[in-house]
Amino acid sequence: MATKFKLCSFKTCPWVHRAAIVLQEKNIDYEIDYIDRDNRPAWFLAISPHSKVPVLIVDDDTALFESNAIAEYLDEVTLPRLHPEDALKRAYNRAWNDFVPVCSKITHLTDAKNEEDLSKRCGEVRIIFGKLEKALMQRGDGRPYFNGAEFSLTDASYAPALMRFTFFDRIHPLGLIEEFPFVTAWRDALMLRPSVLSAVVPDFEKYWQEVLREKGGWASQFVPGAAAAE
Repeated sequence: MATKFKLCSFKTCPWVHRAAIVLQEKNIDYEIDYIDRDNRPAWFLAISPHSKVPVLIVDDDTALFESNAIAEYLDEVTLPRLHPEDALKRAYNRAWNDFVPVCSKITHLTDAKNEEDLSKRCGEVRIIFGKLEKALMQRGDGRPYFNGAEFSLTDASYAPALMRFTFFDRIHPLGLIEEFPFVTAWRDALMLRPSVLSAVVPDFEKYWQEVLREKGGWASQFVPGAAAAE
């Protein structure tokens, strides 16, 4: 009997997106249950130690939490392997996967309180992009992914943040990622990857814009059709 997978999610969560990309890459059938962020059900709170998504329920029995652990588990139990076969390269990829939480600053640009705050946040993202640029320059000759020609768990790890950065950059051009040609090329390839696009709700960019508008923060003014902030 095939293993049953159920992924608990918020519709805009980049960490869930990471796990869903891996499920898509491996052509694994799975159910997805969208949890109300503001009214998280008791059954979910009982299985999620951090009260956060993603949670992957395996065979209606075991609940796995933390997107990295979920991705690693899926890579171990289902082909094709997305980690490099070479042990050193695999460890190198895992190290960069552990850097992903730092990159949450990329998705938090929309939390800026004003243009000055945004500029400060962009400075932090510039440092992150610089580190990623150096890592990408050291990869193999093949393109366009982190390890070269082959898509990996590291690509799945960074795609959600780079996608959300791109959504904001489209409505409020930052002139930031263009400073890093390797990161730009990587982002462009990830934005075309079928698994990255299909691991989110339909018309995700429009949905993301609507969520940003509903938040009503300073950055919401840049959503097309939004009233300019005072």
